[in-house]
Amino acid sequence: MTRLRKQSSSSGHPDALGPVTRGPKIIAPIPPRPTTPTAPETDSSRATSATFSFSLRPQEVARHLDRFVIGQAEAKKVLSVALCDHFQHVRLTREGKPARFYQKQNVLLLGPTGVGKTHLVRSAADLIGVPFVKADATRFSETGYVGADVDDLVRDLIRRAGGDIRQAEHGIIYLDEADKLATREAGAGRDVSGRGVQTNLLKLMEDADVPIVSPNDVTGQLQGAMATMRGGAPASDTINTRHILFIVSGAFAGMEQVVRRRLTAAGDTSARVASLTGAQLLSAAGTADFVAFGFEPEFIGRLPVRVACHGLNTEDLYNVLLKSESSLIRQYERAFSAYGIRVKFKASGLRRLAQIATSENIGARGLMTACERVFRDFKFQLPSAAVKEFTVTRQLVDDPAGELRALLKR
Repeated sequence: MTRLRKQSSSSGHPDALGPVTRGPKIIAPIPPRPTTPTAPETDSSRATSATFSFSLRPQEVARHLDRFVIGQAEAKKVLSVALCDHFQHVRLTREGKPARFYQKQNVLLLGPTGVGKTHLVRSAADLIGVPFVKADATRFSETGYVGADVDDLVRDLIRRAGGDIRQAEHGIIYLDEADKLATREAGAGRDVSGRGVQTNLLKLMEDADVPIVSPNDVTGQLQGAMATMRGGAPASDTINTRHILFIVSGAFAGMEQVVRRRLTAAGDTSARVASLTGAQLLSAAGTADFVAFGFEPEFIGRLPVRVACHGLNTEDLYNVLLKSESSLIRQYERAFSAYGIRVKFKASGLRRLAQIATSENIGARGLMTACERVFRDFKFQLPSAAVKEFTVTRQLVDDPAGELRALLKR
């Protein structure tokens, strides 16, 4: 288990992020926090130790998430509590203190694309040190049809745990694009990738025994038979999902209108309903709204913990570049440093990149689009030039071609 590393109380101040020159502010990204021998960095793709240990508290989990995801305070709080409740239950169960009537707190994350939903879950799994699997709901279909089987999610978890079934049995499965599982209108033909997948997921999210080798995997079946003949077959040929935590997410485009119609029909004043933001409407979504959106009541009932993530504005995206330990500017520093070129970032340049990314309307993913547009020619020209350093200013972001020409002349 990876324990939370102590953070500086000044981490929110720009001066704590790296060297700042006098005059125009030049920002260097945060150096990685040193790793102590007692808190090794955890890779969620590797199995944890044979003895499961968990002692984190919700606020510690939330502080860890603050290092990588900007904003989303409510989502961090809800996710931290759900994770701590679940893994404390797992710990107690493995210590021989099971709960007779425990109800698993599977999580549903709502929000537009690029707001950090996947980053939240992946960072939390890294901290806890459990096997983690991410998949898109669009790859699955009802069993017997073309497409992947939802049971493959659990088998992927075993692979991430290095074949250790006991470790895989308390992993995390993250299913993105879950809103695409909403059923189609009546008369559109059999819905094998909507209602059918929802029905199959019901069993997994609650308590099911999944065959370790898929019945459709002929190679796997043969390997299992040969292992049995050699006396090396696993102690169990199934894995139980009782302690696997499921987290599903999606943009749920159109859910705002569903909630707005329900509130209006319930007698809410039209002026008040009209004043609600998209994030507020998503936060107000209830079970009836998800059913109207196209989900089976039994499916949405297996997701009792629900929280909405808000969209990111320019200030949020600026802080993503400036403060996040996974800031994109590190990637660009690394790319240029491979050719012996040092790149420095002024605050004005970062803010201008954030403004451009905001216009893309795809959240933090817009930062990559903006950066690639600005730095494409720099990446092409500078490795073959004598330039060894340049600074990203607002002028460079607004006129990359002109600034590149001037840089090459100098």
